[in-house]
Amino acid sequence: MSARKSVDKLDEKAAAAELKRLGKELKKFDVLYYEKDSSEIPDASYDRLRRRLEDIEKRFPQLVQPDSPSQKVGSAPSERFAKVEHKVPMLSLRNAFDEEDVKEFLASIRNFLGLGEEDSIAMTAEPKIDGVSVSLRYEAGKFVRGATRGDGREGEDISENLRHIKGVPEKLTARKCPGVVEVRGEVYMDRNDFLKFNERQEKAGEKVFANPRNAASGSLRQLDASITAKRPLGFFAYGWGEMSDLPWPTQSKALEILKAWGFKIAPAQSCSSLDEMFKAYGKLESARATLPYEVDGVVYKIDRLDWRERLGTVSRSPRWAIAHKLPAEEVETVIEGIDIQVGRTGTLTPVARLNPVHVSGVTVSNVTIHNEDEIARKDIRIGDSVIVRRAGEVIPQIVSVIKDKRPKGAKPFAFPRRCPECDAEALREMNVGSGEESVARRCVAGLTCPAQALERLVHFVSRNAFDIEGLGRRSLEMFFKEGIIRHPDDIFTLEERDGDGHTPLAEREDWGEKSARNLFDSINSRREISIERFLFALGIRHIGEATARLLALHYGSLQKLRAALESISVEKGKVQGGASWDDLLAIDGVSAVLAEPLVLFFSEEHNRNVVEGLLKKVKVLDAEAPGGESPLRGKTIVFTGKLVEVTRAEAKARAQMLGAKVVGAVSGGVDFVVAGEAGGSKLKRAKELGVEIISEEEWQKRCGAVS
Repeated sequence: MSARKSVDKLDEKAAAAELKRLGKELKKFDVLYYEKDSSEIPDASYDRLRRRLEDIEKRFPQLVQPDSPSQKVGSAPSERFAKVEHKVPMLSLRNAFDEEDVKEFLASIRNFLGLGEEDSIAMTAEPKIDGVSVSLRYEAGKFVRGATRGDGREGEDISENLRHIKGVPEKLTARKCPGVVEVRGEVYMDRNDFLKFNERQEKAGEKVFANPRNAASGSLRQLDASITAKRPLGFFAYGWGEMSDLPWPTQSKALEILKAWGFKIAPAQSCSSLDEMFKAYGKLESARATLPYEVDGVVYKIDRLDWRERLGTVSRSPRWAIAHKLPAEEVETVIEGIDIQVGRTGTLTPVARLNPVHVSGVTVSNVTIHNEDEIARKDIRIGDSVIVRRAGEVIPQIVSVIKDKRPKGAKPFAFPRRCPECDAEALREMNVGSGEESVARRCVAGLTCPAQALERLVHFVSRNAFDIEGLGRRSLEMFFKEGIIRHPDDIFTLEERDGDGHTPLAEREDWGEKSARNLFDSINSRREISIERFLFALGIRHIGEATARLLALHYGSLQKLRAALESISVEKGKVQGGASWDDLLAIDGVSAVLAEPLVLFFSEEHNRNVVEGLLKKVKVLDAEAPGGESPLRGKTIVFTGKLVEVTRAEAKARAQMLGAKVVGAVSGGVDFVVAGEAGGSKLKRAKELGVEIISEEEWQKRCGAVS
C-alpha cells in the first residue's frame, strides 16, 4: 500500500499509476504461484497487494482494466504437457474481504437483474478448498480426459495423473447421465497427510513443500504418473463445464446429482439472505481449525442457473459468484535485509528478506515493501522485528514494526537513487495532469537497462503475445547475455545470423539440430500475427489483452490505429486532445488514464522505429469482428436512458457479442442510439446530429432477442 496516501485520498491519476505498479507485481507473483508451485519470496506480499488493488478498483471502477490481476485466471499452461482447450472457460472468482464487499456483490446482482430489495435471491455457501482447480471430462459415463485450469482457456492435459487420485471415478455411478459431462473441482491434500508426506520427503532428501496446496500442485504436474499415484491426493467437485445436457436447474440440485454420480462434495449450505450467508461464513470460520483440509474462504453462488446465464461474466470472473475470504493470521519475525528489484518497466521495488516464518500453513521468507514511501512511513530498518499478517488466507504483509525490539545502531534505509542493474538515474515521475510525484522510482534507461530489456523480450514472446515456443526466459537470457537478441526485431533475424560471430545454435549444449530447427520454425510461424496480439506484445502501459482487442475492433487495422494515434498532438509529455483523442476516449472501456500511455508510446520516435522495424519482418493482420453475419456487425451504438426488459449492462454485452461497437458519446459516426426512459443529453445530441434513434423494443428485434 502507498505510504504517502491512503486509497481514499488518491486522485484518479495517482490511482491509475498505483494500479499499474500493483498489477505488474501481482502478475510476476502469479507465475511463481501457478507455474512454479511456490509461495516463498515475493509471494509474501501478495495478499496485501491484491487487497489494495481491489480497494482502488472499487473506488475508481472506471480504471478497472480487463487485464487486471483481479480479472485474471491462473497462468499459462506449461509446455511440458499437452494443451487442452476448455470449451467453457474456467473462470476465477472475485474476492470479498469483509461484509461490505459481500453486500456490494449482492447489490450489484439486484441492480443487474433489476430486482428489488423485497425479491429473495437463493444462494449456496460452499467452503473454498485451498487446492488446485481441474476439469474432468466423461463421455458415455467414462473418464476420458482431465486438465488443469491453466489460463482459463487452455490447461495442461494431466489425465493419467488424475486417474490415480482418490475421488476421481473412472466411471460415473449413474444408470443415465448426459453423453458429455465435464466436472470441475479442486484437487487437495489433507493436513495430516501433508505433514506425513513432508516428513517422508525430508527423510528421502527430496523437496519439502511449504503448504498442502503447493504439494497438491507439484504432485499433479508430475511427468511420471506413478509418482502422483503415491501422493495422498483427494478431489472435491464443485461445478461443471461443457455438458451435452444439463440435468439440473440449480447449483444445489447439481451438487446432489454430482454426489449421486460418485463425487465427493464439500458441505454446502443454502442461504436466502445476507444474514444466513454471514452465519454460514461464521460457522466455517469457527470450524476452520478442526477441518481435515485447508480452506481459505466461503464461495457464495447464485442458485438459479437461469439467473446465472443472464448475469454472465465480467472479464474472467462470473458475476454470479464471489469468494468471501477468511481473516488473517499474524506472526512475528525479523528483517534480515532489504533488496532492490528492477521490474520490466524500470520500477525499483524493495523486497524485505525475512527470517523464515510459518504463517497459516505457508513458509514466508520474503515480502515486498512496495516503495520507498512505504519504508519511510513504517520506518522499516534492517534488523527490525516486524508483525507479518497473512490476509485472506493467501499471502502475508508487514503490518508494523516492533520498535521496542529495534537493535541499537539500526539506521534508516537509504533508498538508492541509481538503478542497481545499470547505474542509470532512478527518478520519481510526475503524474501527468495532477503534477504530483509518483510513488514509484523508475530507471530512466529503458531498453538499455538489462533488467528492463530482458523482461520486455520475455513479455514479447509470451503466450498471449507472439507465443514463440522454445524461446523461454532461459534461452532469452543466454541470447541477451551474448548480445544475439537485444531488441524484438532481432528475434526474426536469428536464423540468418546463426553462427555469425557466435556458436551456432545446433552446436550448443542442450540444443542440437532438431531443437534449433524447431525454434527457427516456431519463429517463422509467427511472422503473421493478429493486431491485438501485436499491440499486447509491445508492452505498452495499461494495454492488456482485452484492451488491445477493444482497440483492434474499433480501428480495424494497425495502420488506421497508428494514423489516429500519431495525429494526436503531444506537448511536453501531455496529450493535447483533438478529434482523434475524443474518438479514442469514446470507446466503451477506454479511459483517459489508459489512453494516455498508448498515445505517448506512439508519439516517441524511438518506439515508432521499433514498430517500423518489426513491420519489416512480420505481417500484422486486420481485426476480425465477432458476430458472424449479424446485421449489427460493425455498427456503432450508444445506449442512453433506463432500459426495461434488460439492464444496460446486458444490452451492451449482447451488442458486443454480435460484433457491434459500443461507445459512450454521440457523434456523427454513430449508427444509431438505443433510447430507454429519460435519455437525457445523449438523446438530445442524437437529435441535433440527425442520428437514428430507436426504442428498446426495436433494439430487441434488431439483436434477435424477439421476433
